[in-house]
Amino acid sequence: MKVILFCGGQGTRLREETEYRPKPLVEIGGRPILWHIMKLFAYHGLSDFVLCLGYRGNMIKEYFLNYEAMNNDFTIQLGQELQVQYHMHSEQEFAVTLADTGLETMTGGRLKLVSKYIGDETFMVSYGDGVADINIPALLEFHKNHGKIATVTTVRPFSRFGILNISGREEVLDFTEKPQIDGWASVGFFVFNRAIFNYLGGSDCILETEPLENLAKDGQLMAYRHHGFFYAMDTYREYKYLNELWDSKNAPWKVWS
Repeated sequence: MKVILFCGGQGTRLREETEYRPKPLVEIGGRPILWHIMKLFAYHGLSDFVLCLGYRGNMIKEYFLNYEAMNNDFTIQLGQELQVQYHMHSEQEFAVTLADTGLETMTGGRLKLVSKYIGDETFMVSYGDGVADINIPALLEFHKNHGKIATVTTVRPFSRFGILNISGREEVLDFTEKPQIDGWASVGFFVFNRAIFNYLGGSDCILETEPLENLAKDGQLMAYRHHGFFYAMDTYREYKYLNELWDSKNAPWKVWS
């Protein structure tokens, strides 16, 4: 099964880190967040990836072209026939297709451009900036059982602010700091059947607007409720928090050994 990851955005809210590199290469614990996301999928047996590149996509290409040398010990034999032997490699089964989908292309347009790399099978789509401990096999089983075109993974988000319950006399009856709020939010980790491409337009097509809205109207969009950990790295504060979790050896998304 293919896993498509959106890696083309400019990450403007994380400009401290994305001025000179794409957000998927911003590091958590010395490794790009993209690596963490791919490790989650690979742990559950999905290791065939298609990366939709855009902003500074050449840097992501260089990362994978040099991946073996930069992430492993190796022995090199110099001479007419250069020979390199890598040691302690742990991603031997990864297959990574790197597709340039344009600097300004929207998510729906990016997905349509890589359709040629996707067969007729069900596939997954997600973002290159969010980590989670989602049970991927359970998500895929949910999608298989409902028989619709699309599944979106959802979580109950936390408020960015403290919430006050105020009486008619302006008295604060209770105060809750950044509580979990009602409603469910999309966090990506989509599962799609091939029919999704009938809902996609050109380069300005935003997956999260008209395509998903039309899928919902047609009764073809189902929600998988994730009750565990999910965290997106959109700001410098979130970047620091994820690194603190990793450094404290308390990273919930690290399901691999």
